[in-house]
Amino acid sequence: MIDDILKYNERFVAEKAYEPYVTDKFPAKGLAVLTCMDTRLTELLPKALGLRNGDAKIIKNAGGLILSETDSAIRSLLVGIYELGVREVMVVHHSTCGACHMSYGEFKPHMLERGIPEETLSEWETKGVAEWLEGFHDTEASVRRTVAAVKNHPLVPKDVIVRGFIIDSVTGGLTEIE
Repeated sequence: MIDDILKYNERFVAEKAYEPYVTDKFPAKGLAVLTCMDTRLTELLPKALGLRNGDAKIIKNAGGLILSETDSAIRSLLVGIYELGVREVMVVHHSTCGACHMSYGEFKPHMLERGIPEETLSEWETKGVAEWLEGFHDTEASVRRTVAAVKNHPLVPKDVIVRGFIIDSVTGGLTEIE
């Protein structure tokens, strides 16, 4: 698959197909979107939000979550705020998210099958891997927690607007979560 992508990329560059996407690093709308990495959102989310290339910083991870005060999602938001002019943050989770049902108990057998030694898993269990790989079970509550994590982060200025939403994974319809 990667070799096919590289061949495509050669043609893309040679034909200057990149030209419609040329922009700078600053989000034109002063917006960052924290969302899930779900493949259904790759094109649907920007289209449903009316975003074009260069309009917003889109930060993706499994579930669109912030797991700690120092994880990569909050780091990316802080860079966006202080270096790139982000003034508003949208937290956008989605319907039928796989992270709703994630659990270390389900991951562990797969890890063992793929050759991760039991000793390695035991070591990681002492580091909190079960909590780290745990999903959420209530999407609305997860949106509220994530919005609160951004709003209440000691390094996020109080003038940054943070709002939470659930996007329908099929229609793109947005529901704001208060």
